[in-house]
Amino acid sequence: MSTSRFRLREDVEQAYTVQTRSAVEGALRGSAIGVGLTIITHYSWPWFRRQTFQFKGFLVCTCTVFGLVIGAEKALQEYEAVRRWEENTIRKEARLDLARRGIIPTETAIKKWRADNSAPVENSEQN
Repeated sequence: MSTSRFRLREDVEQAYTVQTRSAVEGALRGSAIGVGLTIITHYSWPWFRRQTFQFKGFLVCTCTVFGLVIGAEKALQEYEAVRRWEENTIRKEARLDLARRGIIPTETAIKKWRADNSAPVENSEQN
């Protein structure tokens, strides 16, 4: 398997892990908020007290799903922003190094530069 495919697969797995963990945390946070608001509203508003248990459960579930979605999306966007920054930093370094050597920094040249410069790093990580 090529290095870029391995890197992509590893990146997807990391993004999935980050998103899953944040989704669970967001769902728990949303559930706590939903239950808390339902209890407070139940004891402070007579109209809400007359509502069915199913309706109150629906409101708590709505808060839970909202927390899950917002938590997962926020974490994934933050992760993508960090990855984009890292990728841009590497590409910027590659363009500068290639320009110093008098090579036009095309996509192919940047890919070759990345392979040449990442090989020592990968070998040192394996040892």
